Amino acid sequence: MKKYIIYVAVLAIGLVLGYVIFGRSAEGSINDKKITDMSENVSHSEEHQMWTCSMHPQIMQPEPGDCPICGMHLIPAETGADGLALNEIKMSENAMALANIQTTIVGNVSGTDDNTMQLSGKILANEEANAVQASYFEGRIEKLNVNFTGEEVRRGQLLATIYAPTLVAAQQELITASNMKESQPALYNAVRNKLKLWKLSESQINQIESSGKVRENFPIYATVSGTVSQKMAEEGDYVKQGQPIVKVSDLGTVWAMFDAYERQISQLKVGQKITVTTNAYPNKEFEATVSFIDPTLNTKSRTVSVRATLNNKEDILKPGMFVTAKVATSQANKMETQITVPATAVMWTGERSLVYVKTDPNEPVFEMRAVTLGTKNGSVYTITDGLSNGEEIVTNGTFTVDAAAQLQGKKSMMNATGGKTMTGHEGHLGMQEDSSRKNTNEANHSQMNERIEVSNKFQNQLKQVFDDYILLKDALVNDNGKRAQQAGKQIDQSLKKVDMKLLSDEKAHNHWMTIQKELKNSANAIENSSDIASQRGHFKHLSAHMISSVELFGVNQKVYLEFCPMADNNKGAYWISLEKEIKNPYYGEDMLTCGEVKATLQ
Repeated sequence: MKKYIIYVAVLAIGLVLGYVIFGRSAEGSINDKKITDMSENVSHSEEHQMWTCSMHPQIMQPEPGDCPICGMHLIPAETGADGLALNEIKMSENAMALANIQTTIVGNVSGTDDNTMQLSGKILANEEANAVQASYFEGRIEKLNVNFTGEEVRRGQLLATIYAPTLVAAQQELITASNMKESQPALYNAVRNKLKLWKLSESQINQIESSGKVRENFPIYATVSGTVSQKMAEEGDYVKQGQPIVKVSDLGTVWAMFDAYERQISQLKVGQKITVTTNAYPNKEFEATVSFIDPTLNTKSRTVSVRATLNNKEDILKPGMFVTAKVATSQANKMETQITVPATAVMWTGERSLVYVKTDPNEPVFEMRAVTLGTKNGSVYTITDGLSNGEEIVTNGTFTVDAAAQLQGKKSMMNATGGKTMTGHEGHLGMQEDSSRKNTNEANHSQMNERIEVSNKFQNQLKQVFDDYILLKDALVNDNGKRAQQAGKQIDQSLKKVDMKLLSDEKAHNHWMTIQKELKNSANAIENSSDIASQRGHFKHLSAHMISSVELFGVNQKVYLEFCPMADNNKGAYWISLEKEIKNPYYGEDMLTCGEVKATLQ
C-alpha cells in the first residue's frame, strides 16, 4: 500500500510541476499574442488617426497640434468607421424618405447595344393632321358646345351656334328673290350662291325658302374628327368671318421630334427605321420611320431636328411625352450612348454644373460631381462629360443632399473644397467676414455661390419669408414652442405668395423652385410639431436653405451668419440673425450665448 501511495504522490507532484512549467508558458504566449494583436490594432488605428479642430472641423491633419485658424489644440477626428471617402455623405433611410430623395440610373444600363445610337426627344401633335374650325360669317357666339381642351369631336358634330346679322339680311333677300325667280332667275341664283359661300347646305337654303321665315341663329358643324387642342373663342364673343373658333388635332398619328448632334447626322437618313420607347410604357416599343431631317443646323445647340411619324390608334402616346429612339448604326461609325438627366438633378453655381452620384448601390451614400451640360430638350439635359453609363444620381431632393453635405463639411455647391465652415473670404460675393475673425489662413476656403440678379419685387416677397424666419428664430431663442408653430405657419403662407413668374432667368427659377420646396417642408414640420427639440431639428434644415436663398437672391438687408458648434449633438448648426449679439435658437436660455458670428451677408 505504501508503494502505491508513493506512486500517486509522485504523479500528483508531476502534474503540478507540468502545469507550472508548461501551462504558464502557454498562457503567457497566448497573452503575449493578444497584447501583440492589440498593439498592432492600436498602431494601425493610430496610423490612420486624423486630428481636427472642434471649432473648425474643416481642418484635418495626420498628427496632433494646434489649429492653424484659431490656435486651439486639435482633437482626434472620427476614424471613419462608416467607411466613407473624404467627400462622401451618408444619409439615413428616414431622412431619405422625409425629403423624398429619389435616384435614377442614367445611360444605357445594359450596355449591349454597341451598334445603336440613342436620340432623346418628345411627342408632338401631327401638324399635318391639325385643322382650325373657323366661323364662315360675322356674328356673336350664342352657344359653344366645346367645353374644354382635350375634348373629342366628330365630323358633322355641332360646334357652335352664332347669331349673324348679315345672314338675316341675306335670308330676306332669298325670300324676296324666290318670289321673282321666274322673272329674274339670275338674281335668284346669285342670292342662293351667296348663302352657299357661307357654308349653308342646299337643304338649309330650301327650308328657308319654303318656310318664308328668317333664322337668327346658325349652326357651325365640325368638318374633321379629332381632339380639341385649343379653344380660340368663348360664348358671347363677337367673331369676324374666317376667325378661328377651335383648333382640332387628329392624334391618330403623332410626331416624335428628336435632336441629333452634328457627329450623328451622317448616321441618319429619311426612310430609316427606328425603335421608339417611352418611360410611360417601358416594356413597349414603337416602330417608326424617319420622315424629315431639318435642313438647317441650330447654331446654339449644334443639333438638327429629326422627325418620325408614329401610329397612335390606341391613343397611348400623348403630346409632351419624352421618348428615346434607338437607331441602328454601322460598326465602323457606332455612336456613344447619350446620357440624359432631368433638370431637377442639376445644380448651377454660375461656373459649375453639379450632380450628386450614389456611390454605393446598397447604401444611401452620395458624392458631389461636376458635369458638363450639352443641349436641353424640354426639362432634360444631355451630359457630355462627368457621368458614365449605368451610374445612379439624385434626381429629386438634390438641394437637400447638398444641404446635408454643407452641414457635414463635405464638398457642396457652396463649398468646392469641403470644410464644415461656411465663413466667407474676400472673394465671396455679397459676404464680408466679421473683422474679429479674419485670418489669412482662411483664404483657401471655397468661393460662395454667385449672386443671381432678380427683381426688387421678388426680393420683397422673399423678404417677407425671411421676416417670418426671424420670428421663428426668436421664438426658439425664447423657448416658445407655440410661437414657433405659428411662425412656421406664417412662413408657409408667405411662400405661397412668392411669384416664380418674376424669375425670368432659368437658373434662378430652378434654384428657387427647389429651395421653396425644402423651406415649405421644414416650415410644415415645425408647424405640426409641439416638441421644441423636434422644432429645433427642423430649424437647422430650414436655416440651411434660408441661407442659400439669401446668398443667391438677397433680401436688401444686412444680416449675420452665426454658428453653434455644439448644436445637433456637436455636429454644429447655422442660423441667420439681424443682430451681431449671439442669441442661440438651438439651446435658448440653457446656453443663450453659445456660438459665434461667422460672416456678414450684405
